[in-house]
Amino acid sequence: MNQSSKGPGAAAGLPIPEYDQLTPGELEHRIRALEPEEVDRLLAHEREHADRPQVVNLLTERLGQMEEGSPPTPGGDPRPGHADSGRGGSPVHPQTSPQPFHSPPHGTPQQPARPKADERRP
Repeated sequence: MNQSSKGPGAAAGLPIPEYDQLTPGELEHRIRALEPEEVDRLLAHEREHADRPQVVNLLTERLGQMEEGSPPTPGGDPRPGHADSGRGGSPVHPQTSPQPFHSPPHGTPQQPARPKADERRP
């Protein structure tokens, strides 16, 4: 199978799509929902490919937690810091937005501005 034909992670049969592009911070939230066998598969893939020390440590720690009885839990936001396509748009509408406000210029033809230096005190 050609890895580019199905996207990163799909050809390797990894449980997390786009695994190789995720940062350790993003992976930390994603691996919580995986079973031990899936974490093992990710760890083997990581050691064979990028071998990022932070990711290897993260996966190893998660395996240790699960061996001690920590169950898989729902993972966090799939891509923290990225917009979620399922969310609606802005609640602001033209009907609810305030009227535009333009500050007055410094002096108008009816009331010219004077520099402060012109105000002489007696």
